[in-house]
Amino acid sequence: MSDTQPDSVVRTYIDTHRAAFLDDLAEWLRIPSVSAQPEHADDVRRSAEWLAAKLKETGFPVAEVWETDGAPAVYAHWPSEDPDAPTVLVYGHHDVQPAALADGWHTDPFEPVVQDGRMYARGAADDKGQVFFHTLGVRAHLAATGSAAPAVHLKLIVEGEEESGSAHFRELVETRAGELAADVVIVSDTGMWSETTPTVCTGMRGVADCEIDLHGPDQDIHSGAFGGAVPNPATAAARLVAALHDDDGRVTVPGFYDGIVELTDAERALIAELPFDESEWLRTAKSHAAAGEAGYSTLERVWARPTAEVNGIGGGYQGPGGKTIVPSSAHVKLSFRLVSGQDPYEVEAAVREWVAARIPDGIRHAITFGAPTRPCLTPLDHPALQSVVRSMGRAFGQKIRFTREGGSGPAADLQDVLGAPVLFLGISVPSDGWHAPNEKVELDLLLKGVETAAYLWGDLADGLRGHRTPRTPA
Repeated sequence: MSDTQPDSVVRTYIDTHRAAFLDDLAEWLRIPSVSAQPEHADDVRRSAEWLAAKLKETGFPVAEVWETDGAPAVYAHWPSEDPDAPTVLVYGHHDVQPAALADGWHTDPFEPVVQDGRMYARGAADDKGQVFFHTLGVRAHLAATGSAAPAVHLKLIVEGEEESGSAHFRELVETRAGELAADVVIVSDTGMWSETTPTVCTGMRGVADCEIDLHGPDQDIHSGAFGGAVPNPATAAARLVAALHDDDGRVTVPGFYDGIVELTDAERALIAELPFDESEWLRTAKSHAAAGEAGYSTLERVWARPTAEVNGIGGGYQGPGGKTIVPSSAHVKLSFRLVSGQDPYEVEAAVREWVAARIPDGIRHAITFGAPTRPCLTPLDHPALQSVVRSMGRAFGQKIRFTREGGSGPAADLQDVLGAPVLFLGISVPSDGWHAPNEKVELDLLLKGVETAAYLWGDLADGLRGHRTPRTPA
């Protein structure tokens, strides 16, 4: 089907419907669906109801608001006329970050403004714009193929709590795993390298984080009378942090690197192709030197290597002047970014054992881990990834390169629970200012996302035939 879909029909359809599409997007962006602020709970619900109604209007026979113990999600399903077609699940979110004029916005963050080919509004890129391009994309796909339904069984799950931690998302996916079952998951909550270098992300790191509380004396005590003769929890915290890495920047926790999927020479070469300016990257990072695990480039460290970071350390007197004490307590916050092949629960067990072995007698400790996120990685030769690359290449008219993301997100829950590979399709660029004042989306790129989606469903229908594997949802 992908070979017979005329690109000119797709582009003409998109151009014809561009104005109405942008008007609808602006209407959605006016809803301040800020999930982190309780006063906007009704707005988050209104956003979900708006999207469900718009998906029905688009043509999805099923479009529902799904309740959770937090904010509502939206589910939609448009079956293919071909019962043997692959099933594709698109993920995104309809909630947004807080925003106010006082934060430095040039205009009202919830009154979209189009200027110089850009639409400014909270959620324009993250993530309403990137969810919404699928509505026009599927209609352009149908216009070009002359079909009444997509070439794949097309599903959407659009959550309402991503910006506040996705607290109930995994439970929702587990509860609704049968309805969400898919051969492939497409995440449209991501970006590209730049306006001139379109890219496909192939993976995200996972994360495990913890807080370690160390307790020594039952109260702060005089360092002259007792110092040097009793264990000091602040000293224990400092030694623990100092022991976390060796001189080559490798994490010293035994077993930490067990089972990880190493970068291949081909993957390293693809990363090296990107027009990376380390000086510019350091300016963005507000840092003055690159550092990390020896033997890897900066991008390799950020995207494809596991890490341990000290997020905070404290204990004892922090006020002005001196206070000569042995403090009663100290605290350390650590986070571990994980790559494919690492299990966050195995990492947690290894860290607990490592910490316990380094706590001196007389110091009591407690270690608390937060909810982990698993890493996800799509092999470069996966046929679904090749479909995404081909579809983007048709839309952009140039070679598509590859990135990964150093951060983490709920996409891994979909991979873990549904047993389906996760792929990323996003058109946002770094200048879009996610979570920042004056967030925007480049309209030309947004419409390239529409065009990519229009080509993708036919390409996936062809590309996955004979390559589908049995799903084993958890």
